[in-house]
Amino acid sequence: MELLHNAVRPYAWGSRTAIAELLGKPVPAPHPEAELWMGAHPGGPSRLVEPDGDERSLLDVLAVDPDGQLGPALAARWGGRLPFLLKVLAADEPLSLQAHPSAEQAAEGYAREEAAGIPRDAKNRNYPDPTAKPELICALTEFHALAGFADPDRTVRLLRSLDTPGLTHYTELLAGQPDADGLRALFTTWITLPQQALDQLLPQLFDSCVRQVKEHGEFDLECRTVLELGEAYPGDAGVLAAVLLNRIVLQPGEAIYLPAGNPHAYLRGTGIEILANSDNVLRCGLTPKHVDVPELLRVLDFSYGQMPVQTGDEVAPHLFVYPTPAAEFELSRLQWASGDAPVRIDHDGPQVLICVEGAVTLRRADGVELPLRRGESAWLAAADPAVEVAPLDRPASVFRATAGVDSPNN
Repeated sequence: MELLHNAVRPYAWGSRTAIAELLGKPVPAPHPEAELWMGAHPGGPSRLVEPDGDERSLLDVLAVDPDGQLGPALAARWGGRLPFLLKVLAADEPLSLQAHPSAEQAAEGYAREEAAGIPRDAKNRNYPDPTAKPELICALTEFHALAGFADPDRTVRLLRSLDTPGLTHYTELLAGQPDADGLRALFTTWITLPQQALDQLLPQLFDSCVRQVKEHGEFDLECRTVLELGEAYPGDAGVLAAVLLNRIVLQPGEAIYLPAGNPHAYLRGTGIEILANSDNVLRCGLTPKHVDVPELLRVLDFSYGQMPVQTGDEVAPHLFVYPTPAAEFELSRLQWASGDAPVRIDHDGPQVLICVEGAVTLRRADGVELPLRRGESAWLAAADPAVEVAPLDRPASVFRATAGVDSPNN
C-alpha cells in the first residue's frame, strides 16, 4: 500500500487547467497536460513512493516480484505485465479518430509486421505489441465524444437535412443500403477520396452545417461538431467520416465501453480512462499521422446503433462497478455523498486507486493507514492485505482499477 508518483503526458490537445487543478498545482500549466498515467506502461511508468521519500519504478518492482505484485495466476497469464493502464484524460481539443484491434487481430498483425522487419517505432507500424486495447471512459466533467456508427437511417436523415449538393449521391447510396455493408461502402469511399475531391466537398458541407446551426435544427450538435473538426483538421477525410458516428455527451459518472473495432474520437472534457496496456492504434482520420486504410478496414466493426451508457452498478453501499467483457481491466467508483461508512476492498490481484474528490484514508487491519487527498493515487499489490476505504470529508470519490472479472486471481 504505497503512494504513486505518476507521469503527465504533454500532448498538444491537452488542457492547461484540468490536471494541474486536480493535482493542486499552479493554474494554468505552462504547457498542455493531456493525460496522467497510473500503471506500468514502459513509456511512463508510475513510481512507488516509500515512507522515507525514495521512489521505485513500478515497472522495476513488477520485474523483480511479479507473483507478489500481480498474484501468481495473473502474472502467468499476462507474462508479468500489469494488464491495465489507468488515466486521467483531459482534452481541450479533439483527438484523432481511431479504432483498436481484437486480441487475435493484434497477435496476427504484430507477427506479420515483425516478420516484415518493420521497426516497432516506425511511423507506418500499426502493431507495436501483440495485445488488444479495449477502453472505457468515465466522465469527471461533461465529456464529449464520437463513438460507434450511428443508425444509418438517422445518418440519412442528417445528410438529407443538410441538403448539400455534393453529398446527394452518397446520401442515396446509404439510403439504398442502410446497413453495415452500406456503412462500410460509404466510409471506404469517403476515407479514400482524393484530396482535390475533399477540398471541393468539405466547404459545401460546412456551408450546410452553418445553415443548420443558425436554424437550430434537429442535428445542431452534429453540425457544430463538423464545423469544429473542420477548423481543427482542415481538408481531413475524417471530418466526413465523423458524420457517420454517434455524437455522445456524458455527464459526470457516466461511461462508455469501447470494444475492439469501435471507431471513436474524444472531443473535449475530463474523464477517467481505463484501458488494456497496449499501444495498438489504427487511425481513421483527424490526424496528420499514418492512416493504413486496408488494415483499418480489416479491423473496423461496422455494426451500428446507440452506444450503451453506464452509470455504474451499485454492488455494495458506496461501491459502483462498470462491468465490461474486458479481461484486462475493471473500473469501479467509491462514492460518498453523505455518511461515512467505510468500504472494504479485498482483492487477490493488484489495485490502483485515485481520489478525485474530497479525501479518504486507506486502513489495513493491522492499523497501518494511508491518506489520499484529491489528486493522489495508491498502489495495492496482490500480496497486500485487505483495506477499508473511509471518507475524511464529504463528498468524496475514488476510482479503483483492477484486472477484469474473468482474469485469474479474481
